[in-house]
Amino acid sequence: MMIRFMLLLVVAVVLELVEVKGQQSYVNNHQLDCYNHYNSTDGLVCRHYDTVNDIGRCSSFLTFRSIPPYDSPVSIAYLLHSDPALVAAANNVSDVDRIPSDRLVLVPVNCSCTGHRFYQHNASYSLKTTYETYFTVANDTYQGLTTCQAMMAQNPSLDDRNLSVGMSLQIPLRCACPSPNQTAFGVKYLLSYLVTWRDEISSIGRRFGVDSQSLLDANMLSSADIIYPFTPLLVPLTAQPSSSIGLNQSPNSPPPSLPPPDEAKTNSKKWVFVGIGAGVAAVMLSTLTFCFLRRWRNTTKQNDAKYGNEINPNPDSSAAATASTWSDREYYTAPLADSKSTWSVSSGRIRSAVESLSLYDIEEVRRATDSFSEANKIQGSVYRGRFKGDDAAVKVMKGDVSSEINILKHINHSNVIRLSGFCMHQGNTYLVYEYAERGSLNQCLQRQAAAAAAALTWKQRVEIAHDVVDALNYLHNFADPPYIHKNLKSSNILLDGNLRAKVSNLGQARRAGVGNEEGFLQLTRHVVGTQGYLAPEYIDSGVITPKMDVFALGVVILELLSGKEAATTHKNNCNNEELLFNSITRVLQGDNVREKLRGFMDPALTKADYPLDLAFSMAQLAKACVAPDLNSRPDVRRVFITLSKIRSSTRDWDPSDELQRSPSLTDHAI
Repeated sequence: MMIRFMLLLVVAVVLELVEVKGQQSYVNNHQLDCYNHYNSTDGLVCRHYDTVNDIGRCSSFLTFRSIPPYDSPVSIAYLLHSDPALVAAANNVSDVDRIPSDRLVLVPVNCSCTGHRFYQHNASYSLKTTYETYFTVANDTYQGLTTCQAMMAQNPSLDDRNLSVGMSLQIPLRCACPSPNQTAFGVKYLLSYLVTWRDEISSIGRRFGVDSQSLLDANMLSSADIIYPFTPLLVPLTAQPSSSIGLNQSPNSPPPSLPPPDEAKTNSKKWVFVGIGAGVAAVMLSTLTFCFLRRWRNTTKQNDAKYGNEINPNPDSSAAATASTWSDREYYTAPLADSKSTWSVSSGRIRSAVESLSLYDIEEVRRATDSFSEANKIQGSVYRGRFKGDDAAVKVMKGDVSSEINILKHINHSNVIRLSGFCMHQGNTYLVYEYAERGSLNQCLQRQAAAAAAALTWKQRVEIAHDVVDALNYLHNFADPPYIHKNLKSSNILLDGNLRAKVSNLGQARRAGVGNEEGFLQLTRHVVGTQGYLAPEYIDSGVITPKMDVFALGVVILELLSGKEAATTHKNNCNNEELLFNSITRVLQGDNVREKLRGFMDPALTKADYPLDLAFSMAQLAKACVAPDLNSRPDVRRVFITLSKIRSSTRDWDPSDELQRSPSLTDHAI
């Protein structure tokens, strides 16, 4: 019986060694043979327990060698679907710095095997030229961080021999998570290192402070195997890498001295037996540790679920989870760092940004909102409150809100919503804004469409449009520093008791770069926003310039003219969504422009309610703002000047003047 038990133990140990050692197969230059699949080319394999227990997710690091046009944190993050701020921090540069060519760049990513057989980090790429193929994209653009075989498997609907410019490819980038055994021995990250000329296992190990045998084991290699340039190796790291731990060290510095041959032979024989015993003991210890940690983690989750209500101070949990808009959920990529440390940093940023704001405690906020009662809910996570006799809007937010606070602290414009105070309590931030009695422009237009409220007059619509462009002109050209709003839409335009517009929700705003007349080009892979307001260049390529705000402004003007929403779904076909900005070109082209424009105008406005020539000028202005080519759009200064002229003419207009009978509509075109 004892012998059988020992045999079972040996078998279990051997199986455990195979299962959790964490080895992954090196690609071995097979990535060059695109039309043959090998075990190593489709990806790094997810282990069975990762997919069953859903723990195959981790923070990881890729490496990338800087080369134009991918030679800045922004452009590299855009290509590899990372966060520019994290790339900049990992490499000790600013996010606008140019990185010298051929320098190795650390790229933090989220790695996952959820829903896949292989670990991967997902990116996407639009083909730029006619000569690009799976082979060139994998080995040239992405420098070997993916393979043509993996890309073909990820894009089965695209003919691999008939790719064309503009096609969007899904890019599975090679990454992996440490196994429980590696974790038990202190490994926290697996870094995908791109081998280059004259690299050796020993020099790579010295670069990252890693034992050569650990490198060999992690990639299922022996000391006799060859490694090839432009192929990735997994490097097991016990700490987060940074630019200060050997990334700029020469990979070919002299190796450390070796023991004499005879001593090495003697030591190798002696340590074989010691290694076997220590290895078995370590595996058994790590197994017990792993089981204990899993049991502890499950217990912790149960306790969190049991006592979770004590963490959230807001009785409306769904409202607390809603991040920023009054009517839409804002999505974001979670930081790679631990959530507690992230919140600590955010708290510090907030404290430095709020010297001029009122600080409320949670009890004041609860009293002001009647404990966030349904009667005081405005929409989403926004509640009406009353502080010292004055009405206010209280927005409940989670996460890092320092960006919006920093912006609003330095903004002083009557057409930008004013932040007056805040409260921080147990992970939630409560922002106190001036109160807009009439709600959002979107709500106002919807109410009048449902005959639930009086329609906005022509003069009111022109004033609202002028207020919005006045706010954008201030943000783009007079704020210090200037900002791009990035999320302008009718639900983020609030109306006070006098129907004066207040631009709100600057949580996604970006500093406008400096470098040319239109602002320095910025790129992002985190394209977020609302359908119907997003500029084509932002959707297609993540390009951020002030012209994206001009595009959204054009859509808002069209909403004011027509009373329609930016995107409308047809009742008979849920998949057929009509975008408002597409319709204005049809209205203003061809014959019968006068009648087509009347048909486009809001039915709540009768013929005598607006001057047709000024409506035509507004429509022409909106058409210019939503031009597909950003270079064809006017800048916000030009829009402001044109709208100011229209407003001046509107103030002098009287319905009895019958200006709609003007013989030539084109006199007022831009």
